[in-house]
Amino acid sequence: MEKKKVGIVGASGYAGEDLVRLLLGHPQADLVAVTSRQYAGQTLGQVFPRFSYFPRAKTLRFTEPNAELLAKQADNVFLALPHGVAAEYAVPLLQLGCRVIDLSADFRIKNPAVYKEFYAHDHPAPELLKGAVYGLPEVNRSAIRNASLVACPGCYPTSILLPTLPLLRGKVIKPAGIIADSLSGVSGAGRKVELDYLFAECNESIRPYGVPKHRHLSEIEQELSLAAGEPVVIQFTPHLIPVNRGILTTLYLAPCEHFGDGAGLETLSRQIEECFRTAYCDEPFVRLLEGKAFPDTKNVVGSNFIEIAWRLDPRTGRLIVMSAEDNIVKGTSGQAIQSFNIMCGIPETTGLI
Repeated sequence: MEKKKVGIVGASGYAGEDLVRLLLGHPQADLVAVTSRQYAGQTLGQVFPRFSYFPRAKTLRFTEPNAELLAKQADNVFLALPHGVAAEYAVPLLQLGCRVIDLSADFRIKNPAVYKEFYAHDHPAPELLKGAVYGLPEVNRSAIRNASLVACPGCYPTSILLPTLPLLRGKVIKPAGIIADSLSGVSGAGRKVELDYLFAECNESIRPYGVPKHRHLSEIEQELSLAAGEPVVIQFTPHLIPVNRGILTTLYLAPCEHFGDGAGLETLSRQIEECFRTAYCDEPFVRLLEGKAFPDTKNVVGSNFIEIAWRLDPRTGRLIVMSAEDNIVKGTSGQAIQSFNIMCGIPETTGLI
């Protein structure tokens, strides 16, 4: 099979760097273009010395982003840009016939009014929202396959949606009263120089932020509402923890049926198990943990896997569901490669295992 020619716009950020790593090692991808205003003219190996052992890293140079030039070089383009900026490149690239995989939030939210509410400016290309596919492969695989524009989910939404969607669709939990508590590594804030993310400010420190209305709530509630068939509003509190990467999420959910310590507990346990097994038993990147095991970021960092475990609490009557993922891989770049593979008819795990 002829390799797919790919480009990355914004290849010098954390997500862009990880895309470079994965695509350089991808047997069916030919990385032909990387852009960065800051590093234009330098080779990949100069900017990222750890990639120097790849022959391409010695010759491929960063360029200024130019949609017309990119469209001549690549058929598939990844946008690893901030929200609001990504759409500026998505529009001409799509017009020039490229397939676009966007890692920003620009095309995740279907309602432009909701986008403006959470991102504080008008949507730059509302005409593209209807055709954009939300790139959660385990949920939207068939739509991703034929998409021209894929909007990769955020890292927090991935850690919340994959554990919750099967339970909502199976009507095992109530749509109301969902609480999500997430802990994220500092790389989730992106590669930028800001006081809050300096080592001395983050090390030996744990703090909440984005309370009570983090931007990712917009896509989380959108996708949960679609699954539930009714509007869903959740309580979400993200926290910054002193690690480079990884997200651990704990969800507190209300089962539809009351249960105690006896037969009700066993029945509900079987329903939950069946929901997760039906949804994910054949999914290559979802690990359903058994027995006493809990999700642990050390088991997923650097990989495209997400771990999920759950417990029923008879004392409170709640279902507790937990997940762990790498925020940059499964939460960003790895999931983007997963969608790329699907779009190109390549085995989904290619370049990711």
